[in-house]
Amino acid sequence: MAGQQFQYDDSGNTFFYFLTSFVGLIVIPATYYLWPRDQNAEQVRLKSLRRVHGRCLWYRLRLMKSQQSIVPTLKKAALLFGWAVFLLLAYKVSKLDREYQEYNPYEVLNLDPGASLSEIKKQYRVLSLKFHPDKGGDEATFMRIAKAYAALTNEQSRKNMELWGNPDGPGATSFGIALPAWIVDQKNSMLVLLVYGLAFMVILPVVVGTWWYRSIRYSGDQILINTTQLFMHFMYKTPNMNMKRLAMVLTAAFEFDPRSNKEATIRPTDNIEVPQLIRELGNINVKKKEPPFCYPYSLKARVLVLAHLARMDVSEELEEDQRFVVRKSPPLLQEMINVGCQLTMMANSRGGFHAPRLVTIENCMKLTQMSVQGLQESKSPLLQLPHFEEEHLRYCISKKYKVRSLQDLVSLKDSDRRSMLRFLGEEKYDEVMSVLGSFPHITMDTKLQVLDDEDSNNITAGSIVTVTVTLTRKRMVDMFEKEQDALPCTGEEVATTEEAQADASKAKTKVWQNKSKGAKKTAKSKKKKLTKKKPAPAPAKTKQANGNVAGNEVVAAAAAAAAATAAAAAAAAAATPAAPAAVKEEEDEASDKGSESDEGEATKDSPSERDEDSDKQSDTEVDEIAGDDEEEWEALQQSIQRRERALLETKSKVTHPVYSLYFPEEKQEWWWLYIADRRDQTLVSVPYHVCTLQDTEEVELKFPAPSKTGNYQYSVILRSDSYLGLDQIKPLKLEVHEAKAMLDNHPQWDIPDTEEEDEEQEDSDGIEESEDDDEDND
Repeated sequence: MAGQQFQYDDSGNTFFYFLTSFVGLIVIPATYYLWPRDQNAEQVRLKSLRRVHGRCLWYRLRLMKSQQSIVPTLKKAALLFGWAVFLLLAYKVSKLDREYQEYNPYEVLNLDPGASLSEIKKQYRVLSLKFHPDKGGDEATFMRIAKAYAALTNEQSRKNMELWGNPDGPGATSFGIALPAWIVDQKNSMLVLLVYGLAFMVILPVVVGTWWYRSIRYSGDQILINTTQLFMHFMYKTPNMNMKRLAMVLTAAFEFDPRSNKEATIRPTDNIEVPQLIRELGNINVKKKEPPFCYPYSLKARVLVLAHLARMDVSEELEEDQRFVVRKSPPLLQEMINVGCQLTMMANSRGGFHAPRLVTIENCMKLTQMSVQGLQESKSPLLQLPHFEEEHLRYCISKKYKVRSLQDLVSLKDSDRRSMLRFLGEEKYDEVMSVLGSFPHITMDTKLQVLDDEDSNNITAGSIVTVTVTLTRKRMVDMFEKEQDALPCTGEEVATTEEAQADASKAKTKVWQNKSKGAKKTAKSKKKKLTKKKPAPAPAKTKQANGNVAGNEVVAAAAAAAAATAAAAAAAAAATPAAPAAVKEEEDEASDKGSESDEGEATKDSPSERDEDSDKQSDTEVDEIAGDDEEEWEALQQSIQRRERALLETKSKVTHPVYSLYFPEEKQEWWWLYIADRRDQTLVSVPYHVCTLQDTEEVELKFPAPSKTGNYQYSVILRSDSYLGLDQIKPLKLEVHEAKAMLDNHPQWDIPDTEEEDEEQEDSDGIEESEDDDEDND
């Protein structure tokens, strides 16, 4: 039986095949993903933002970085070098000869397989005369010819050739390893072992361990775990935190400590420049000895944040550190909001400690806006616009205009706005209007309901209330001069408006209220039928109490009454020929009512028609009920599909770039949406961070209804994390009813006595039959 042989590549040809494939597997995907082809697109995007964001700090830094960055050049050079190596290896592989070829003596002698012995000898003589060394032929070729002739003329070799395809018989199976032989050479064994040990026992464990120990220090939002614990400690310790205390806690984060974060730095010049800034800022609680607020890194970060809010100029060395601190502030404040929400939920579920007050969480949101815009809390939101300074605000807050917010500025007419901003030139005024027009304008619609309940509009104590908030984003430029002159409405328009309001005020009846709705519809249909004019049907004969037939008498009495009414009307008309039209209309209505009442009385006396009307009414009600069922079923299915799409769909957090004059990084426009009880200063629902609002976004806020019945006044609050003065508060009235009592004996569990008796009878019969069978078996 043939054996197996494993051999290394002595010549190195197979190793080149492996190396070429390996380099190709790296270079081709790396070119697709790493080639800097989006550089032009980024330049086009920045060019389109120049008109609005040209003065922003982040825009100028991004433009400078894109012009001075050599990273794209290095990427291109590395990829081109990889392609050069790949093409060189491919060229070398194409020039390699086939080393392992199957030996076939028939091919050497240029004969067909199975040739006869005479043909072999004849061909050998011909080739010997041609390739013999004595005749000037090639010695190596003649040796191959002689070997092939010997193999085919030997009977045993010829049989081996026919059976195994090899003159020597069955050979060993050979497996080639695509590594050069020098790797397993005795001389290089120590070097190879050293490289293997260094790679797999030192470098790989160090890399994996470093990555692991570095990753476990951070949370999912890339915030240090120690920082999260620090925030939780101080928010638990101080539930009601003002803005000064909040700034101290923020700047105490371990992200600003050089021992925990290598990006943070402490410079020797800080001992001179930081005290100078402290003197310019004034009272910032420098003498506070509470750790970590008294540590140098915390004091430096606090001074840089407060200087940024005051829009103070700092030195070039401190400016780099200030950009780092300001850039880290929004995610750290978001972490503080998350910690406050966690403490609130813990306090509501467990009790035993005070949850952070609503003002603390809202101060975190305000501080985020302030850090993005570089403004203090007491400053006017108009300072977010370019070319606005403190001395210019007196033109805006004058008695003539009274402009204190961005909305007030937008609502002005263009002529008044231009007159108020007369201190600006034409170019500056156009730039201010472009920036103001790019600011967001949000409309917020709310819908209150209890999902997965029979009566979704009935809020009971302890139920889970869902507030669906639809946010629609537009630009401020769409709001310029939207005020239109009120036109007087005609009578028809007023009537149409009243009808539309009446239709809108009608509440849609649910399926589970079909019984009462059917009764109302029956009454309406009866009323409509009474108002319709129909020809008098044939009177049906009905027996009175005394047994006489009164059908003809009723008809005669009705006819006599109608004749008397007509005669009276004619006499009145003859007596007063100039009577007004209103009197005639009243008489006509009276006569119509009389005839209709007579017809109604006649209809009451016909039971067959009454049955037909009731059947028609019941059919109509059934159709309407079925239609309502289908509509509600479709609405429910659409709601379920919308939730599933929201769960599965992954949206990008890129919305709209924020206009910020002093923020060092491009910031996307995000929002917080939550429900709060402003009277008790508590959160009702956890703040939802809306990060995907581009045009329209639908958000569901859930919270448990209060356990006590009554009326509650909440607020749906929308806050920006980037702009000052664009927050919205919408009242939310909640009327909580008492929960329905649970039925102890539901009708579906009521089993009639007859059924129980039948089941018992069947059980007893089965037992008797089984006993009889047992007796028969015995």
